[in-house]
Amino acid sequence: MHTAWEQFHHATLELVRSAPIKQRLICAYRRHLSELRAEQLPGEVREPFGQILRSLSGVQPLRGEDQVAASVRKMSSHEADECAALIVEIFCSMCRAPAAPARTANPPVKLHRVAEGKDTGEVESPAWMANS
Repeated sequence: MHTAWEQFHHATLELVRSAPIKQRLICAYRRHLSELRAEQLPGEVREPFGQILRSLSGVQPLRGEDQVAASVRKMSSHEADECAALIVEIFCSMCRAPAAPARTANPPVKLHRVAEGKDTGEVESPAWMANS
């Protein structure tokens, strides 16, 4: 199970691919955002997330398509751009939040400076740097 932050991270990565914007938007939603509920998100991004949901479910589908495909099909390229930008903005807001789950999951790792075979003291480094 991925956190909401991870889902928005993956959706944002989906949006930067080389496919047409409408296709990227559909994939980002279906693959990464469709299972999210507003309760899983920080309060400040719940309304923008609701706006995305309304944008992607407002059109009655034709035979063989779902509401997301129908809604995106009816969007102008500008509207699709705006919806994709809103996804990225939500992700950015979640990154700036003080308790972003992906950033607090790994505690700092204690590293030691070594100069000519001598331990010269501890240095704190984020875990992602130590694991690189």
